Amino acid sequence: MYSTKLEINVFGNQSNKKSKLNRIEILKKNISNFKIFLVIAGTDTSQIPGISAAGINAKSRRITALADAEFLLKGASKDHKYKLPLLNAGVTPALISHVCSKLINVYPVIVPLGIGVKPYFNHLDVEDRDLGPSNCLTTGKSMPKERVINLYERGLAIGQSSKQPILISESVPGGTTTAQAVMEAFGLRVSNLVGSSLFKAPIKLRRKVVQKGLLNANLKTDFDSLDVVASVGDPFQAFSMGLLIGARLANQPVILSGGSQMMAVILLALEFLGAKNKDDFIEDVFVATTGWLVKDNSLNDLLNLINEKYDVKLLGLASPLNFKSSTYKELKDYEIGHVKEGVGAGGISILAFLNGFKNCEIVSLCQQNLEMMKGLGQISLEKDC
Repeated sequence: MYSTKLEINVFGNQSNKKSKLNRIEILKKNISNFKIFLVIAGTDTSQIPGISAAGINAKSRRITALADAEFLLKGASKDHKYKLPLLNAGVTPALISHVCSKLINVYPVIVPLGIGVKPYFNHLDVEDRDLGPSNCLTTGKSMPKERVINLYERGLAIGQSSKQPILISESVPGGTTTAQAVMEAFGLRVSNLVGSSLFKAPIKLRRKVVQKGLLNANLKTDFDSLDVVASVGDPFQAFSMGLLIGARLANQPVILSGGSQMMAVILLALEFLGAKNKDDFIEDVFVATTGWLVKDNSLNDLLNLINEKYDVKLLGLASPLNFKSSTYKELKDYEIGHVKEGVGAGGISILAFLNGFKNCEIVSLCQQNLEMMKGLGQISLEKDC
């Protein structure tokens, strides 16, 4: 891993560093032109006790994605409809993403999938909301393949029609577990490399859940990416795979802002494309995340595993954002390993840094917004959950 002049850490295959720095300059020139998608999705995998920190219990995890989207768009507001779920530690990364999206003057597009309700705020409808969350991956039948194909094709069409670079972000409680299942379905042993919103990743629990799902899926030797998502994936993966492929067909740069969930989307796309033009496809694709998620090097190892398997040179970028100077416990919790990433915090904060904003400015605004959201009762109390 090495740093650019802007202190953005670059990880992954490190050949031809000059070329990679030139590609970062491409992002810098396009900051104000990026279209940011936040895909919020529901999966019953999130209801497994101990699988996710995105809410203190199963009930609160049903609301997490909606509350994240509302906060990303509106920030601290007395008119909020959804309370942000109480977390055991930290605070939603939507706080970071909201602050940074306002700094770069970008209004994100929300794509709700399997949430079960129609959001009152502006959003992009791509499927019938009555479809609800995908099944728990342990069933081996997460979604009907027809639904997966529809989501993929809608994403593909939106990506192909894009006239600007895109950034894909997510809020999917339970999503790191479905990501692991997808990657393991294609033969990658990644249980020790997949991150978690929890302070300590539930490696044994996830391994057990994934093994049960793959056993029940009973995938044959001729399966493809759509089969895998239908078996053990989630709606976010189906749509985002299409969005990524479509945007690259339109020759647009794509930032996938997150961790292992974004690695799973890239893997699905590379598998789906087969041997065709993988180098051209990956040339302007970036995985962007927070510095907290790359501290233990597992995401770097996961990225390199994909690079080796598909013989590509995928580039990872880690945001220099840190809360070392903050006195707020919820923000200091990030520094000791809680929450780490989500809602595009890594990628959107990188765009803010590329646009010239300083760490102290972002931290100050995060603290101000945190004070306001607490004062407005925007975070659930335990009794609310």
